[in-house]
Amino acid sequence: MRLTTKGRYAVTAMLDLAYHGDKKPVTLTDIAKRQSISLSYLEQLFARLRRAGMVEGVRGPGGGYQLSRSARHINVAEVIAAVDEVMDSTRCGGKSNCQNNQPCLTHDLWMGLSDQIRQYLSGISLHDLLQRRPVRQVAERQDNQALASRELIFRRESRH
Repeated sequence: MRLTTKGRYAVTAMLDLAYHGDKKPVTLTDIAKRQSISLSYLEQLFARLRRAGMVEGVRGPGGGYQLSRSARHINVAEVIAAVDEVMDSTRCGGKSNCQNNQPCLTHDLWMGLSDQIRQYLSGISLHDLLQRRPVRQVAERQDNQALASRELIFRRESRH
């Protein structure tokens, strides 16, 4: 399985949303800044995540996005699937037509790997990830960097 940028960014953005969205909606601009992801790319991903029923938009002042259900009930495999990412290690996409319209010699091996990856990612929720100390440390570091950046901008603007 080759996880592309689309799947990685979707999981990262959803984890950011789960971390920051417990009290109020989170803007895509804030996620983009914290995670160094293009805003237009996030908009595309969140359109898919919204269609999959994983996030909902909140309009108006103080609006943004929030999870449509608890982080405990959203697993990583769902997020990846929601953005049309395929979790498959075979060359044939699991169709068993890898060699002259027949399974190749290693087809079952790669199918088994795909199943293991799918199972592993299905067993990890966003909540599970947020419970990991290294994940919380990175989120706190990103928050501190964002705060320092805002303070620097404020100081520059107040001088002029």
